[in-house]
Amino acid sequence: TAMILFMKALGEVWRCANLYRTAQYEKLGIGSYQDSYIINICKHPGVSQEQLSKLIYVPKSSVARQLGALEEKGFITRVIDADDRRSLLVYPTQKALDALPVIHSVHQQWNALILSGLSPQEQKDVQKYLKLLSDNAKRVIEEEEKALP
Repeated sequence: TAMILFMKALGEVWRCANLYRTAQYEKLGIGSYQDSYIINICKHPGVSQEQLSKLIYVPKSSVARQLGALEEKGFITRVIDADDRRSLLVYPTQKALDALPVIHSVHQQWNALILSGLSPQEQKDVQKYLKLLSDNAKRVIEEEEKALP
Protein backbone atom coordinates (compact mmCIF):
# COMPACT_ATOMS: atom_id res chain seq x y z
CA THR A 1 0.00 0.00 0.00
CA ALA A 2 0.95 3.65 -0.28
CA MET A 3 1.62 3.92 3.48
CA ILE A 4 4.05 1.00 3.44
CA LEU A 5 5.96 2.59 0.52
CA PHE A 6 5.96 5.93 2.33
CA MET A 7 7.35 4.43 5.55
CA LYS A 8 9.90 2.40 3.55
CA ALA A 9 11.09 5.54 1.74
CA LEU A 10 11.35 7.51 4.99
CA GLY A 11 13.31 4.67 6.59
CA GLU A 12 15.69 4.46 3.63
CA VAL A 13 16.34 8.21 3.65
CA TRP A 14 16.98 8.05 7.41
CA ARG A 15 19.37 5.10 7.16
CA CYS A 16 21.25 6.64 4.22
CA ALA A 17 21.53 9.92 6.13
CA ASN A 18 23.00 8.02 9.08
CA LEU A 19 25.58 6.32 6.87
CA TYR A 20 26.53 9.65 5.27
CA ARG A 21 26.78 11.49 8.59
CA THR A 22 28.74 8.67 10.23
CA ALA A 23 31.36 8.87 7.48
CA GLN A 24 31.50 12.67 7.68
CA TYR A 25 31.75 12.70 11.49
CA GLU A 26 34.61 10.21 11.65
CA LYS A 27 37.11 13.06 12.05
CA LEU A 28 35.05 14.45 14.97
CA GLY A 29 34.85 11.08 16.70
CA ILE A 30 31.06 11.03 16.98
CA GLY A 31 28.33 8.89 15.47
CA SER A 32 25.35 9.99 13.43
CA TYR A 33 23.01 9.72 16.42
CA GLN A 34 25.11 12.05 18.56
CA ASP A 35 24.82 15.16 16.39
CA SER A 36 21.31 16.03 17.62
CA TYR A 37 22.56 15.81 21.20
CA ILE A 38 25.43 18.21 20.52
CA ILE A 39 23.17 20.64 18.61
CA ASN A 40 20.56 20.74 21.38
CA ILE A 41 23.05 20.92 24.26
CA CYS A 42 24.85 23.82 22.57
CA LYS A 43 21.50 25.51 21.95
CA HIS A 44 20.28 24.86 25.53
CA PRO A 45 23.32 24.78 27.85
CA GLY A 46 22.29 23.50 31.28
CA VAL A 47 19.43 21.41 29.91
CA SER A 48 18.47 18.47 32.10
CA GLN A 49 18.73 14.94 30.76
CA GLU A 50 14.94 14.64 31.03
CA GLN A 51 14.35 17.87 29.11
CA LEU A 52 16.81 16.71 26.45
CA SER A 53 14.89 13.45 26.12
CA LYS A 54 11.73 15.44 25.38
CA LEU A 55 13.51 17.87 23.03
CA ILE A 56 14.85 15.17 20.74
CA TYR A 57 12.13 12.53 21.24
CA VAL A 58 14.45 9.82 22.53
CA PRO A 59 13.90 7.51 25.54
CA LYS A 60 15.62 8.63 28.76
CA SER A 61 17.74 5.47 28.86
CA SER A 62 19.14 6.23 25.39
CA VAL A 63 19.86 9.82 26.41
CA ALA A 64 21.81 8.69 29.47
CA ARG A 65 23.83 6.19 27.39
CA GLN A 66 24.65 8.69 24.61
CA LEU A 67 25.53 11.42 27.11
CA GLY A 68 27.90 9.01 28.85
CA ALA A 69 29.68 8.41 25.55
CA LEU A 70 29.78 12.14 24.73
CA GLU A 71 31.15 12.90 28.21
CA GLU A 72 33.89 10.28 27.79
CA LYS A 73 34.85 11.85 24.47
CA GLY A 74 35.00 15.32 26.04
CA PHE A 75 32.00 16.91 24.28
CA ILE A 76 29.87 17.56 27.37
CA THR A 77 29.96 17.86 31.12
CA ARG A 78 27.16 16.82 33.46
CA VAL A 79 26.58 18.62 36.73
CA ILE A 80 24.18 17.76 39.55
CA ASP A 81 21.31 20.27 39.64
CA ALA A 82 21.57 22.28 42.86
CA ASP A 83 17.76 22.60 42.98
CA ASP A 84 17.08 18.90 42.36
CA ARG A 85 19.92 16.59 43.35
CA ARG A 86 18.38 13.71 41.35
CA SER A 87 18.71 15.70 38.11
CA LEU A 88 21.82 16.15 35.95
CA LEU A 89 22.32 19.31 33.92
CA VAL A 90 24.24 19.02 30.67
CA TYR A 91 26.67 21.60 29.31
CA PRO A 92 28.68 21.68 26.09
CA THR A 93 32.46 21.82 26.26
CA GLN A 94 34.58 23.86 23.87
CA LYS A 95 35.02 20.66 21.88
CA ALA A 96 31.24 20.51 21.28
CA LEU A 97 31.08 24.20 20.39
CA ASP A 98 33.93 23.65 17.91
CA ALA A 99 32.12 20.63 16.39
CA LEU A 100 28.87 22.55 15.89
CA PRO A 101 29.83 24.32 12.61
CA VAL A 102 31.04 21.00 11.18
CA ILE A 103 27.73 19.34 12.11
CA HIS A 104 25.73 22.17 10.53
CA SER A 105 27.87 21.96 7.40
CA VAL A 106 27.31 18.20 7.10
CA HIS A 107 23.55 18.73 7.47
CA GLN A 108 23.58 21.41 4.76
CA GLN A 109 25.62 19.17 2.43
CA TRP A 110 23.23 16.24 2.94
CA ASN A 111 20.17 18.41 2.34
CA ALA A 112 21.70 19.82 -0.86
CA LEU A 113 22.57 16.33 -2.09
CA ILE A 114 19.16 14.77 -1.52
CA LEU A 115 17.23 17.81 -2.78
CA SER A 116 19.29 18.06 -5.97
CA GLY A 117 17.18 17.75 -9.08
CA LEU A 118 14.21 19.46 -7.45
CA SER A 119 13.19 22.96 -8.43
CA PRO A 120 13.38 25.66 -5.75
CA GLN A 121 9.57 25.47 -5.40
CA GLU A 122 9.65 21.68 -5.09
CA GLN A 123 12.33 22.00 -2.41
CA LYS A 124 10.12 24.44 -0.49
CA ASP A 125 7.16 22.09 -0.88
CA VAL A 126 9.15 19.09 0.40
CA GLN A 127 10.30 21.10 3.42
CA LYS A 128 6.74 22.32 4.07
CA TYR A 129 5.30 18.80 3.94
CA LEU A 130 8.07 17.31 6.05
CA LYS A 131 7.52 20.01 8.69
CA LEU A 132 3.80 19.17 8.68
CA LEU A 133 4.56 15.45 9.07
CA SER A 134 7.03 16.17 11.86
CA ASP A 135 4.54 18.39 13.69
CA ASN A 136 1.84 15.72 13.35
CA ALA A 137 4.18 12.99 14.60
CA LYS A 138 5.19 15.07 17.64
CA ARG A 139 1.55 15.85 18.40
CA VAL A 140 0.68 12.13 18.32
CA ILE A 141 3.51 11.28 20.74
CA GLU A 142 2.62 14.13 23.09
CA GLU A 143 -1.03 13.06 23.14
CA GLU A 144 0.00 9.44 23.81
CA GLU A 145 2.18 10.57 26.72
CA LYS A 146 -0.70 12.58 28.21
CA ALA A 147 -2.98 9.55 27.98
CA LEU A 148 -0.60 7.35 30.00
CA PRO A 149 -1.56 6.80 33.66
